[in-house]
Amino acid sequence: MNGRMRSRVRTAKLVPAILAIAALAVVLALPATAAAGQHGKRHAKHRRAPAPRPSYWGAWIGDQLTGEEAPWDMSAVSKFEGLVGKGLSLIALGSPFAECDTTPCSFFEFPTAQMEKIHQYGAIPFFNWASQSTSSDPGGATVMPEFQLSDVIAGTYDSYIREFAEAARNWGHPFFLRYDWEMNGNWFPWGAGINGNQPGEFVTAWRHVHDIFTSVGATNATWTWCPYAQVDGHFAALKPLYPGDEYVDWTCMDGFNWGRNPTNPHSWKSFSQIFGPTYSKLVRQVAPKKPIVLAEMASTGSGHAKARWINDMFRQLRTNFRRIRGLIWFDQVDRNVNWPLETSPQAAGAFARGIRSRSFKPNAQFSVASPIRPPR
Repeated sequence: MNGRMRSRVRTAKLVPAILAIAALAVVLALPATAAAGQHGKRHAKHRRAPAPRPSYWGAWIGDQLTGEEAPWDMSAVSKFEGLVGKGLSLIALGSPFAECDTTPCSFFEFPTAQMEKIHQYGAIPFFNWASQSTSSDPGGATVMPEFQLSDVIAGTYDSYIREFAEAARNWGHPFFLRYDWEMNGNWFPWGAGINGNQPGEFVTAWRHVHDIFTSVGATNATWTWCPYAQVDGHFAALKPLYPGDEYVDWTCMDGFNWGRNPTNPHSWKSFSQIFGPTYSKLVRQVAPKKPIVLAEMASTGSGHAKARWINDMFRQLRTNFRRIRGLIWFDQVDRNVNWPLETSPQAAGAFARGIRSRSFKPNAQFSVASPIRPPR
């Protein structure tokens, strides 16, 4: 989703399998008598749902709670934790490459102090890094001639990327690195087919940056490739944008139930409608062996409607989206859209009940190794 890049940094669905099991149960239960048939129906009715898989969870927390974003203000994390009743195992933050409001551009450093705050809290940092400059356009800027993918490929920013990677290495702890996300859309300057970008350049640029990290020993970054969930046909194909299994540790999706808000009105969509098509492509075609994290997700709606959406989300994660092993709620007010959980007691309560499960890991992630694996 565009419009939420912060301008400063201080310093295989299971549905077919379930249907197959159900069909087998029907065959085995074909009755010799009516009583046997009724027994089979009662047995099927009480079949237990699959146990939830262990997952990381967290939020990208805006400044609406304390006047300052997390992790710059960790009291925002405390407030969010109090809202949902559980410590977070993921905390998101991010920055672009540079701020170019003045000449020359000022490049953002690796945020060591903020990453350390998250680590000391017991969560894993989920860092979102964008090969662009800041923009005064609240909706984001798609035309940045000095930040085309070809510039990254040509080595224009190699010195900066190397210094950033060295700082990440020196910090030393594992973190998720979501680099140039939603590349299948047309709202970021690294997007397919915009800003002068040519076919194949996204993969080449990704590999180039990845190789720099590897060359300096910054192996504590877990590379997270994150397209926008395709709810219609107006997005670039995913497979040509995938850098390859050796360059990606986790795949990912972003997706939002916009509803009929005035900023970006759409029809109301369920969790499955938003994420199902892209999930199917990821687990069947693009990266069948990779775990998945939801890096940005949220729903609009009135209190009860939003709560119902969240309740359904947790049901779907448990049953039909079992390759998803992490989620991050987008807890920010973006262009007057109230995504945060605290805007609705019903929504906050629904989320708290869902996250209460022991399968969602709390802030005790001090011993994770790189690359980060799904929790057990």
